[in-house]
Amino acid sequence: MTSHLLDDVVLLGARRAAAVGGESFVVVRAASRAEIEDYHRLRRDVFVAEQGLFAGSDLDDHDDDPRTIVLVARTSTGEVLGGVRLHPAPAALGGPDGHDLGWWRGSRLVVASDARLLLGVGAALVRAACATAESVGALRFDATVQAGNEPLFRRLGWVPRERVHLHERAHVLLDWPIARVQRLAEATKAALGELLSGLQQQPYGGGGPGFIGDDGAPVPGTDVIAACDAILPSMVERDPEWAGWCAVLVNLNDLSAMGASPVGMLDAVGARDASFARRVLRGLSEASQAWGVPVLGGHTQLGVPAALSVTALGRTGAPVPGGGGSPGESLRVTADLTGGWRPGYTGSQWDSSSHHTAAELRSLAAVVPALRPTAAKDVSMSGLVGTAGMLAEASGCRAVLDVAAIPTPVGASYGDWLTCFPGFAMVTAERAPSGAVPGSGLPDFLTTASCGELTDGVGVGLRWPDGVVTEAISSTVTGLTNGRP
Repeated sequence: MTSHLLDDVVLLGARRAAAVGGESFVVVRAASRAEIEDYHRLRRDVFVAEQGLFAGSDLDDHDDDPRTIVLVARTSTGEVLGGVRLHPAPAALGGPDGHDLGWWRGSRLVVASDARLLLGVGAALVRAACATAESVGALRFDATVQAGNEPLFRRLGWVPRERVHLHERAHVLLDWPIARVQRLAEATKAALGELLSGLQQQPYGGGGPGFIGDDGAPVPGTDVIAACDAILPSMVERDPEWAGWCAVLVNLNDLSAMGASPVGMLDAVGARDASFARRVLRGLSEASQAWGVPVLGGHTQLGVPAALSVTALGRTGAPVPGGGGSPGESLRVTADLTGGWRPGYTGSQWDSSSHHTAAELRSLAAVVPALRPTAAKDVSMSGLVGTAGMLAEASGCRAVLDVAAIPTPVGASYGDWLTCFPGFAMVTAERAPSGAVPGSGLPDFLTTASCGELTDGVGVGLRWPDGVVTEAISSTVTGLTNGRP
């Protein structure tokens, strides 16, 4: 049996009646060399001596990989009853500089012979492995198990994908459905269709003909684009200067997604006192100066809870709709990968703007015109995958993203990057290239790549290096297209 197959196997020993019934245990991450050695000893007892699946040793390269996580089930006296390990799948190491793509695998699940069946050790380890995989940012988690253990995994929510023959025994390859992206989309966007249905009934409601859920709204009879965003009150309260900066950033991103050049902004600030309002306005003023877009006016109210919203105005004679794509078109992601996580917001907000010069920030307005897309949306609250889903939904399509091709900073896990607010990132759709290089003339600090396509259907699929497509979003994102042409 070739060694690379051994990396993929999750194995349980043959079930026996428990000899230690009633004894309690906890599942923890192995924190000492002694616990890991007990886990390895248990694997050797079961996989080598009892089952004869390996000759001499079942240890492999994953046991030496510092990224591998070992979970053990132990009693109050420290006895290890079972264990399992998690690690990046070998085929997942296709990201920048070889860091993993968020595809993790469970393997070497083992339970001591006198702790099987009655204690539920195996099930507890599997549940803990699933939770751990999601906590480290996995977007895909799979395992290959002996066929006799398939019912256990099915009961725990795993989905069989393929039947294989390993170690002269029947095995099943199963997937654990990770719902991180689906949960984010539902929390941030799913209610919009129903909430805004009344507004959509008005002439030009929701953007007018050809514009569904767009980042900016064309003002009827003009070349003006208006965009409006509010900052989360908790963020305003926690980090008022940064909230002021971001209020400008997100609104100018919205104009950029429409291909519009900004001309001015209006602000609405609520604060408990003048001192706090001054901090919010300081961030707003610094961003206004950095981008060279004036605050034309607005409203300030004191003695109220923290609140901030900004409306930005821009101009273009050819606004780019978020729903202009068609099946068969390519999806492109163009992002600023410079910078790093905003302190206090690791995993949720990437700061790609505060270190740039004013000229660099202003150059971002030319990105969409340079790309010449059929559809464009800037990445916002629903993350990169959710934003691709909104573009696809508005276009009457499904999106499929090639995970390994998505531009991603080395300092961010794929799980975080695909679900965070990335500072500046655009998802665009484009027809087959006609000789010109898409995106030529972009600012040199941006990274752009074709990384998927629009197809018939709904939702968003993630395509992995082995060709498997996992479901990230299984339905429309906003529901805004219901009843709309």
